[in-house]
Amino acid sequence: MADNAKRIPRHVAVVMDGNGRWANKRLMPRIVGHKYGVDALIGCINTCADRGIEYLTVFAFSSENWKRPEDEVSGLMNLVLTAVAKYLARLSDIGVRIQIIGDRAAVSEKVRAAWEHAERVTAGNKRITLSVAFNYGGRWDIVQACQRAVADGARAEQIDEALLSKYMALAYAPDPDLFIRTGGEVRISNFLLWQVAYSELYFTDCLWPDFDAAEIDKALADYAARDRRYGGVKTDISASGQKITLAPDA
Repeated sequence: MADNAKRIPRHVAVVMDGNGRWANKRLMPRIVGHKYGVDALIGCINTCADRGIEYLTVFAFSSENWKRPEDEVSGLMNLVLTAVAKYLARLSDIGVRIQIIGDRAAVSEKVRAAWEHAERVTAGNKRITLSVAFNYGGRWDIVQACQRAVADGARAEQIDEALLSKYMALAYAPDPDLFIRTGGEVRISNFLLWQVAYSELYFTDCLWPDFDAAEIDKALADYAARDRRYGGVKTDISASGQKITLAPDA
């Protein structure tokens, strides 16, 4: 157990699901759930930083979320502005570097300006990098990487995993070690499709506003107990001292 406690993922990705259902259960408007979700995110950032996690990437708004009711989408956009104004100084003071990933073209100039301000203010921070995926989709990410590579003159025979990785939205970060989804759904939902190829997946019924430090520690403990083989095999020692090669999981 002591060894497991030391196995902290370098990069954690989170689908913050369940805000609307959390509010509905309390007979509140869905946007209230999103507001409490922001508070949960701030707590998550602090906990991850305290645990020694270097990168935290969260799914805040998918490219499919535009299909939601207009008032909810508008409320989410306003919530971005409110959150930046309320929490930016606090996050910067504790060493959080903020990066926004996703297609910025569809959001308002005010939202883009708030993002750019947050990135600029926190650019020199090194304790933990918070990447907020907004108007993001995993398929979009792969397509835009291909488009940028071609625009830079890459020929078909030059395009491989190493090259495309340089053009992905998270090119500055290692691939996530741990992928967490709250809210009870068991799917990836077009989040970081390229980057989570070998991530450990953790699903919980806990709704995002209730995902506190104790819940994070449960996910980290589950991760620490896993054997990450990346498609390889594990070598063990038998009672007779001989090496035994164990087959990888199918």
